Parts: sequence; structure tokens; C-alpha cells
Amino acid sequence: MKIIHTDCLVIGAGLAGCVYAHEAAKKGLHTTLLCCAQLSQANSDLAQGGIVYEPQLQLEDLLQDVRLATAGLCNERAVRELSIAGCQAVKEIFLNDIKVNFDRDEKNQLRFTREGAHRKNRIIYSKDTTGHALLSALQQAVTSNPLITVKEFSSAIDLLTFSHSSTDIMDRYEPLTVFGAYVLDNQTGEVCAITAKKTVLATGGVGQIYRHTTNAAHSYGHGIAMAYRVGARVMNMEYVQFHPTVFAKGKSFLLSEALRGEGAILRNSDGEAFMARYHELKDLAPRDIVARAIEQERLNTSHDVFLDISHRPAKETKERFPAIYQKCLQEGFDLTKEPVPVVPAAHYFCGGVYATPDGRTNITHLNAIGETACTGYHGANRLASTSLLEAVAMGYLCAHADAAEIAQHDFKIPTPKDWVLPSEKPDLNLIKQDLSTLRSTMWNYVGLMRSATHLSRAEKILRHLHNEISAFYKGAALCQELLDLRNGTQTGLLITYAALHNKRSVGCHFLSDQ
Repeated sequence: MKIIHTDCLVIGAGLAGCVYAHEAAKKGLHTTLLCCAQLSQANSDLAQGGIVYEPQLQLEDLLQDVRLATAGLCNERAVRELSIAGCQAVKEIFLNDIKVNFDRDEKNQLRFTREGAHRKNRIIYSKDTTGHALLSALQQAVTSNPLITVKEFSSAIDLLTFSHSSTDIMDRYEPLTVFGAYVLDNQTGEVCAITAKKTVLATGGVGQIYRHTTNAAHSYGHGIAMAYRVGARVMNMEYVQFHPTVFAKGKSFLLSEALRGEGAILRNSDGEAFMARYHELKDLAPRDIVARAIEQERLNTSHDVFLDISHRPAKETKERFPAIYQKCLQEGFDLTKEPVPVVPAAHYFCGGVYATPDGRTNITHLNAIGETACTGYHGANRLASTSLLEAVAMGYLCAHADAAEIAQHDFKIPTPKDWVLPSEKPDLNLIKQDLSTLRSTMWNYVGLMRSATHLSRAEKILRHLHNEISAFYKGAALCQELLDLRNGTQTGLLITYAALHNKRSVGCHFLSDQ
């Protein structure tokens, strides 16, 4: 088995992972960045609306809005530290260093907008493809940096720990420590070990374990499942945020909350602007409230709900939302002239691997950043446009903290055990069927509206599926689909267990039987 050595191993190449690599390289660290497919495939690349940024941050005002959106369950320390660091990093990296093309007015000043549950305009954006603008510019910098090795089509299988992966049997007495990962080459099927002083989980969210999602392919909670298997603390797993407005016909895609920030109105099949019946902020209410309101209207009328911005000037809509406009046209809808059918879909994961604002977990030398991590910033329901802010801030803080530790300490790196490769080909049809069972179970029983009965049924189905996969996994050669299934089922179980044990209906965790 081939063994590769690096200073920092980053599992996941979205915004958080790339910010980390960018900043670590500035400190002279050799960083290896893993991506299970092509580099551009990440949840952050799909983010439309924008990123919170204030040149003179009004922290208490932002904190008040975060408290409201998160149902009062946000970790205020994390909100303060990450908001300050995030605004600093946005200015340093994306405005001064790589100069992202944010929207500006005729005086070349940044344009600011607002989204749901924000009481002021504090979000900067690049048309309706902000995530892509940030990530593509950053990835160009990352791929051209000689200190950063990008390994596409490479998937982490399991984390290397002193207690389970070292060839030195006496390492079992060391504190719980991670020193890299076993990695699958998805093109050759070969497995290598990559050892590192610091291992960083940045694998994104969990949306693909649901039938309807806005997430990129392979978003199955890989980092969460791997961390849990080696003893990492996970938390707030029941809080899965559903985006209220995803295109409901044909190919699904996100209809940014910024549309409602610019005046779009939700209407039911009778043409009624119904959100006033559900919340005083109407169409700009917190996402969990808007998503449930849409689902309730769909259930009450047995018809679609629509997003309507046709009353706004067509020229302004086309200029502000060019990508969304074109996608709607491709599906037969001109959003400047007619309402567009929408449905909620699994969007953002507020839970994850417990981490401090600078990415520290309860396991030595294992860090978690971005959507994989749970700092408590998002409480029970994320405030719009804070996900990109948190991803940038955590990548920035984590890299700087790691650089300081690496400069100050010696690191023990054991020789990892060989990975034994099974020879039997996996049954892809069976894997696809099991993935379908996973998604249907999560959507029907652990979705937007939950009950004790539904959650109990989901737990039984997923526990059986998990046991079956564990037996099947041992005898089959590895592939990305099998890793998706294995880790997705583990993540689904963790979400279901957390939902069963939380008897309080709050935020994203809505219990219909209370």
C-alpha cells in the first residue's frame, strides 16, 4: 500500500476546505486537498443568494437576527467569533486578495441586499451565483499554488487513528488521535494511506440522504460518519433545514431566498399571498416557518404553491437573477411574466461534528469546518447567508490555529496498517436500491414534519439497513456509491436517533404530534 505524507490533509474541496488550504499555504504548510469527484462539485458552488459582510460590523444587530432565526438556540460565542473572523476573511481574501466580482453600483460601491429574517441589508452577492463566484476564484488560486496538492476523484474511506490504524500495538495507549486517512482512488480502485499532522473534515452537508435536495452529488454526511466511527462528538443532528423554494416541476433547482428579498411573493393555487397568516415577517420569515407554511398550503389545497416576482420590473429581475431566469426558461417558465411552482427540499445541515470556532473537535489533530462542523452558530435553524460566512471564517481560523500548533510542537506520525482490498465486485443495482430506501425513509419519516410514530419506524428501517450494509461492505470492493450508502445510512441513523430523543418541537425539528 502506498503511503503519502503531508502537513495537512483536507477532506473536501468546497469553500471551507479551499479557504483552509489557501491560508495554510500562506503559512508555508504543504496541504493535500481531496475531492471525491471534480473540484467544482460542492454545495458551496451552488449557493445563490450571498454572504453576510459588513465593513463596520454591527455585531449586536446581527446577533439579534441570528437569535430569532435559530429559535434562540445559537451559541453566541460562536456567532460573535465567527462573524468577526468571517468579515475579516471576506475582506482579506475575496475583496483584496483574489478580488471576486461582487455586484457594485455606479460608484463602484458594493451592493447590499437582505434575505429572510434579516432586518437590514448586510449581504453582498455576485448576481445569483455567489457561491460559484467565490469558489471558482478561490479554486484557481488553490490549484496554482505549489504547496497545495489537489487530488480529484479521491475519497476518504476511514480516518487513521493511533488506537486502530498504527502498526505499533503500543499506540493503543495514546490519547485518541487522528493522523490522516485511508483514501480510495475512484478511477483505479486502489487504496493508499495519507498521513498528516492535521486532518480537516470539510465534506459538506447531508442533503442526498433525502429524496428532494438542493445539495451537490455525494453530500451524504461523509465526514460526520467517519468522525463518529472513531469517537468524535456529534450534536444538533436533528436540525436539518429545508429550503422553502425549490423548482417543483422537471429538474429541481434552487430558487434563491434573495428573490423574496427583492420582493417575490409566495402564493397558493388561489393566488392568495398566504404568508401573512403564518408570520409577521410574511415572505421573509425564518426558513423553517416558510417551508412548513408552503407544505401546509400544498396539503390544504392539493395543489402547487408558487413564487411570484412578475410584478417587479422584468429588466431588473433578469439582471439580478440571470442564472435562475435561464433555468426557469429551460423548464418552460418565464418568471418575469408568471409565477413559478416551488416545493421545500433538504438544504442545509445545522448539526454535525462538534467543533470550536477554529475547528477543534474532541479528538486530537482532527478538525471539522464548514457544514460538516457544528459550532452552534445556526442553533435550530440557520439564518440566510450565514453558511458561506461560517465556512470562510472556520477555514480561515482553523488554518491559522493549525499553523501555530505545527510551528510549536513535534508530531508523532505512526506507520499505518495496510488496507486489505476485497476482490468481489459490488452489486451496484443493490446499492442503488438501498440508497433509494434510505432517501425514501428519511423523506417520509424524518423530514419537514415529524412524529414519534414516524421516527420510530425510520429507526427500525435504518437500523436494519445499517446492519445489512455492514455485512455487505466487508466482502465487496470499494466504490463511491458504496461509500455514499455506508456513510449516508450512518448519518441518517444519527439524525433519527437525535430526533427521537428531542421531545421539544423547535426550529427545523418540527413535531406534528405536539
